[in-house]
Amino acid sequence: MVVMPAKVIEGKELAHQIRNELAEDVAKLKEQGVTPQLTVIIVGDDPASKSYVNGKKKASSQTGISSDVIEMPSTISEQELLDKINMLNRDETVHGILVQLPLPDHINEQHIIESISPQKDVDGFHPINTGKMMLGEDTFLPCTPYGIITMLHSYDIQIEGKHAVVIGRSNIVGKPVGQLLLNENATVTYCHSRTNQLTDFTKNADILVVAVGKPYAICAEHIKQGSVIIDVGINRLDDGTLTGDVDFGSAAEKASYITPVPKGVGPMTITMLLRNTIKAAKGLTGIGR
Repeated sequence: MVVMPAKVIEGKELAHQIRNELAEDVAKLKEQGVTPQLTVIIVGDDPASKSYVNGKKKASSQTGISSDVIEMPSTISEQELLDKINMLNRDETVHGILVQLPLPDHINEQHIIESISPQKDVDGFHPINTGKMMLGEDTFLPCTPYGIITMLHSYDIQIEGKHAVVIGRSNIVGKPVGQLLLNENATVTYCHSRTNQLTDFTKNADILVVAVGKPYAICAEHIKQGSVIIDVGINRLDDGTLTGDVDFGSAAEKASYITPVPKGVGPMTITMLLRNTIKAAKGLTGIGR
């Protein structure tokens, strides 16, 4: 039997297609007097966070969304940050609010997330939006999980009835992506750092989502023939190159579909942020719904 290498899920290409569609949507909103506005708050000068924020600002501009970045020093108090968010909550010209994570240790991230108006929570992290996601109601979905589900749909990959294994249990990726897969009638197993005999679970996965933040954590021996591999990890090696949590070369020989790193899940995450911002603008203005 000849084994064909996996088909690569081209996240960057798909993101480009979706952003073109979003740009058309924004143009129609502008004709009705509404320009979607995204405001991003970044606290401190972490290089990775600044890079992410710059990427979001650039993508917003390309789509026609107005974006604003508020830079605050790492020494600010939690109350000062809350005051800034409350001001943006009251500003009718601002449709989406995003606070770049992580925050300095002296600031409680959950307090900050909960202070953002659920109607402007384009990250999809507010407990109200999380609850609606759990119930399968229409809401703002967390951007990375939303991007993953969109990729699976775009490649006509069946989710219903499949066994999905998620490695990772963060509130940003692991937990919500498992819930979205469950909402689509997959059978979902969560694995994490305390899971014993990890391979016993991963080798039974039809869809394997890997979000552990460790390079080459998953390779061919962990997966079954024909599985779909979604690599959420992005790790910078000593030589400066980027790699995911999956050993792409060996895994691609067994998988049916696989996402690359970079140019896989990452571009879709920002694209879903743009989609959520447009959704917020429509919801807050009542235009274009």
